[in-house]
Order: sequence, then structure tokens, then C-alpha cells
Amino acid sequence: MPARIYNFSPGPATLPQEVLAQAARDIVNFQDKGIGLIELSHRSKEFMAVAQETEDLLRELMNIPDNYKVLFLQGGASSQFAMIPMNLLRQGRTATYLNTGTWSKKAVKEAKLFGDVDLAFDSSSTTFDCVPQDNNFHSADGSEYLYFVSNNTIYGTQFRNFPETGTNLICDMSSDILSRELDVSQFALIFAGAQKNMGPAGCAVVIIRDDLLAGCPDSVPTMFRYQTHADKGSMFNTPPCFAIYAIGLVLKWLRDQGGVAAIAELNCKKAALIYDMIDSTEFYRGHAQVSSRSTMNITFNLPSPELEAKFTGEATEQGLDGLKGHRSIGGIRASIYNAFPYEGVEKLVNFMKDFEKQNS
Repeated sequence: MPARIYNFSPGPATLPQEVLAQAARDIVNFQDKGIGLIELSHRSKEFMAVAQETEDLLRELMNIPDNYKVLFLQGGASSQFAMIPMNLLRQGRTATYLNTGTWSKKAVKEAKLFGDVDLAFDSSSTTFDCVPQDNNFHSADGSEYLYFVSNNTIYGTQFRNFPETGTNLICDMSSDILSRELDVSQFALIFAGAQKNMGPAGCAVVIIRDDLLAGCPDSVPTMFRYQTHADKGSMFNTPPCFAIYAIGLVLKWLRDQGGVAAIAELNCKKAALIYDMIDSTEFYRGHAQVSSRSTMNITFNLPSPELEAKFTGEATEQGLDGLKGHRSIGGIRASIYNAFPYEGVEKLVNFMKDFEKQNS
């Protein structure tokens, strides 16, 4: 087997090697039962135990209160852009959105199909290089909820402090869930696609407060109601079985690393190493404003698009893969989620130093 490369892709992202090895074994022969994991019935006692353990681990690591349901849903995070207003935004009522990037922009578009949207913050005029620094969004307009994206993968921005609001707080945490400690009770609903910090693509995790379940309009189809999935323990239909299993393995790995607090410390060290390199020279220019910088996705530019293309090409040859920035802003993007190793960050920074010497 060839040596593993360092995968800086924004998602699907790096998984712990021990998780991949265990999954490879279980796909062929799960727990020595003579049947592969992906062949198991989702209603078998074996898989039901897997699903329950995965939920229990998530509750433990995030300290999720008892009055919240944990759902494992198909459709990825993008399906939640519509499911949230379907369930929580009644026609003629208003929801508040903070537009800090591509994914919040898509969510706003979906919400407008179901009710009115109040755009309380919009950084599109500066190419989404920041998140709001004044996070007080209390209002008396009867907004049903305030929606925001905690970390923006494309532009490399992140909320260091969460918004304060007098209404239900809803957050897309797809790219930084489990990367730092937080108080779940601040939120009415948290959701995240699994393919960045939790596991493979194919599953969205939804953490929803119990009192939000019953308010869904009768017109919402069965499959798009959170109550449907909460009542059946995410087993109303065949769930994304392999993704749930793999999430459980990643959560075990995270627990063994010392939990969220320990990984948060490591994440800060990894990000600081790259940002220190960027700030030490004019050859590299960070896209995000310093006060809004992400610890998960670090975005920067070189003096020219030609140098950026050369940078990604040579980096790939050295086993530093997935560094090309999103087409909307170009440049370079280094995604360093929980499972991304510190040694890979060190190798990137050394490459950046050598590349600057040879091309400045």
C-alpha cells in the first residue's frame, strides 16, 4: 500500500487511519458474525446497538441535555436548508438570517419559499471575509428563529462567539462541530453534515430541542417532519447505516484523544502554525479578516493566479493534496479538521517557506 497523502480537502475530509482500518474489516465481517456491516438489517439487534452507541457517544462528547433529540438523517446538510423553514417558519412569519457565505446564502433562498426573511447581517460586499463582531441580535419583531453558519468552509471565517438573540438560535455546524466546546442549551437546533469532522458523506446529524417538534404545520410531508424521525429513533425508513456506524467509530476515536477540549487545543495549534506563516510575509495574503479567521479552513492567496496554480501542483507532488481554493475566490485553502494530523500542517508550512524562497 502506498504512503498516505495529507488530505487538505474541505470534505469529504481526512478520517483517522484506525477508523478506516476498522471499517474495512467490518465491511467484510462485522464482529465476526459472518456478515458484512453494510449487509446488516437496520432493524437487527446488532445495528440497533451501533446506532444507540453512536448517539450515546455524541451526547457524551457534546454534553447534550436530555430535552434534545439526536437525529441521523439522509440528504446531507443541504436538505436542512429547506427542512428547517418547513418545520419552523409559518407562512407570513419572519425568520432572521446572517449571510456570511455560500451556504447561508443557499439557506436564505430556501427559507424564502416558506416565509419572510430578515437579513440582519450580510458580508457579501466584501467577498464574505468576515462574520459579525457585534453578536447581539435581540429584536422585538417576533422572528421565529435566528439562523447562522458557525464556520464558512469556502471563505475561511468562523464565529468565535455565538450570536445572542431573544428567539430560537439555529446553527449549521457542518464544518466545525466537535472542534471546540460549546453549550448546546444555547441552541434550539444544531445540524451538521458528517463528512468533515464526524465521518463519511451521506448523513446529517440534527440536534433539536423537544419543544420544536410539535409546531410543524400539517401540510409538511411525513418524511420532512422532524417529529417523524424523532418518534422512530431515526428508523422511520432505512437510515444511512454505514455513515452512522462510521460516525460512531470517529466519536470513539475523539473520546480516546481526550474529547472535545483536547482536540480544540490541538486545532488551535495547527491553525496558528499556518497563520503565523501567512502573517510573517507579504508573499501570502489571508482572505479572512483576522478577527474572523477559522481554525478549520485557512484561506489565502499568492501574488498571482499563475503562482497559485504552481503552488497547488507542486504541493500535490509532495503529498499535500486538496489545497486548491474554491472557484468563487480562487487561491489556496487548507482544511485541517479534527482528524488532520499536526505533522501534515508542519509539512505544509515547510513547503510554504521553500516555495516562497524559490518564487518571490
